[in-house]
Amino acid sequence: MRLKYLSGLVTLTLLLVGISACKEEPDLVRPDVSGIQVDTRIRRFERDLFAMDTSRMEAERARLDTLYGEFARIFFHRILGIDQPQIAPEGPDAYLKGFVVHPETRKLHDTIQLAYPDLSREKEIFDQAFRYLRHYFPERPHPTITTFLSEYSIANFIYGEDELAIGLDLYLGENYPYSRIDPTNPLFSLYLTRTYNRDHLVPRTIKPLVEDLVGPPAGERLVDHIIRNGKVLYILDLILPGVPDSSILAYTPQQLHWLAENERDIWAFFSSENLLYSTDWKKYRKYVEFSPHSPGMPEEAPGRTGDWIGIRMARAWMDRHPDAGLTELVAQRDAQSFLDESRYKPRR
Repeated sequence: MRLKYLSGLVTLTLLLVGISACKEEPDLVRPDVSGIQVDTRIRRFERDLFAMDTSRMEAERARLDTLYGEFARIFFHRILGIDQPQIAPEGPDAYLKGFVVHPETRKLHDTIQLAYPDLSREKEIFDQAFRYLRHYFPERPHPTITTFLSEYSIANFIYGEDELAIGLDLYLGENYPYSRIDPTNPLFSLYLTRTYNRDHLVPRTIKPLVEDLVGPPAGERLVDHIIRNGKVLYILDLILPGVPDSSILAYTPQQLHWLAENERDIWAFFSSENLLYSTDWKKYRKYVEFSPHSPGMPEEAPGRTGDWIGIRMARAWMDRHPDAGLTELVAQRDAQSFLDESRYKPRR
């Protein structure tokens, strides 16, 4: 069983300036995919779960096992842990019944149904993204998407043959009182919860699939993570033409503007501080992992400044190789060769 990438999510003038910050160059050249037939299936597991007849739990659980296959097994046994005596001492079906009848989980389920009575808008974006992916990676299967409720523990994951899952309780909007759930949990920090909304749902759901396509970093150095993350974000940007950069890259418009204005200084900082070839994860992780800030940089600098450099590198490599496709971009694994071939040079 495969289970990967579990992840736990102005003024109009300023908004337009920020969103255009990484769009100053010509738009990405995208192929015509209108002839590719795609019909994404979205399954609402949480609805079927909370609609169970609790007087016959064993039969109902078996029914969901049949309907949802591997996803049901992942949810029941790895997310809820219904077969673990320390979690479910009274047995799996008693525990599952307690989960679905508990007032707080039922309230959360009802909140999700109000926020997401359907996902038709998202389906259109998924369909278009999967047309591009089928064009570039025709051997990959077409994903099925399954929604669920995890009590704020998991936002998305990939499993099976490119199957994708969405924890809708982590997309209830930046005004949802996430901080009251557990004020000590860093997953409910403001810099993260501001992205727990509908605008980020599609790119964040597809991201594990793209990460799987690109693969892990080629090494343990900061530059390896920069290049890998940059490829992921570049591909997301390519296959999601109608989604703003602020949603794809998970930056605010102001942060996008700052990054675009300070690209040269960010690159100079990594070089002068001898960070690019560092293998000390604790030293550089905030430059390639969600964080409120990038240490050593001005206060306005967001976390993941390395990701910004990475997407710029990926774009530079593709510009230098106009006849290459995404498979060639993904296949170039050697960091030094990638740097040399991209001829990346931060703009002034």
